Amino acid sequence: MNDLDAAKALKGGSRVAFKYLFEKYYNRIVAYIATYCNDKDLSEDIVQQAFINLWDDKLKLDETKSPLSYLYAIAYNRYIDTVKKAKKHEKLLDQVWERALRERIQEDTETLEERIQKMKDVIESLPPKCKEIIHMNKVEGLKYKEIAEQKGISVKTVESQMRIAFVKIREAFKDGKPLLFLLFKKCY
Repeated sequence: MNDLDAAKALKGGSRVAFKYLFEKYYNRIVAYIATYCNDKDLSEDIVQQAFINLWDDKLKLDETKSPLSYLYAIAYNRYIDTVKKAKKHEKLLDQVWERALRERIQEDTETLEERIQKMKDVIESLPPKCKEIIHMNKVEGLKYKEIAEQKGISVKTVESQMRIAFVKIREAFKDGKPLLFLLFKKCY
């Protein structure tokens, strides 16, 4: 059997002619498509689909020509369709990911702002001496010893006031994650 006989027989519905063409050209067309996509499995999928298309459209075959160029065209068009579909899918995934990321950033920003305000409120509600000591340590960056010297009190008193402040802050944030402690510098 040659290609022209196979084309004529295939047009008539011959499975033998289809098998002949498949066995003769499958590997060659897979290699051709692999030069475009560098993926053997994908190339095989595309070529298998090309042969399915050949079978489905067998009545369109020109009996005076070898079906090889038709198979190459079908396989190439299937490859282009696959690439377009993949790009469209990738673009859609990128859009979904970007939207989710934007929403997450917005939620995180709102949550952070709420926590900052809550921290400010908790610090504002501390006793004056305690509030002043935590401010000196966490905002001004003074060490306990430096605070004690400036205030004329003992380091133990500074530690005690800081402990009071931390207990109140922990209580205020016990339902959530007290990540705001990271906003303050740790200076001992």
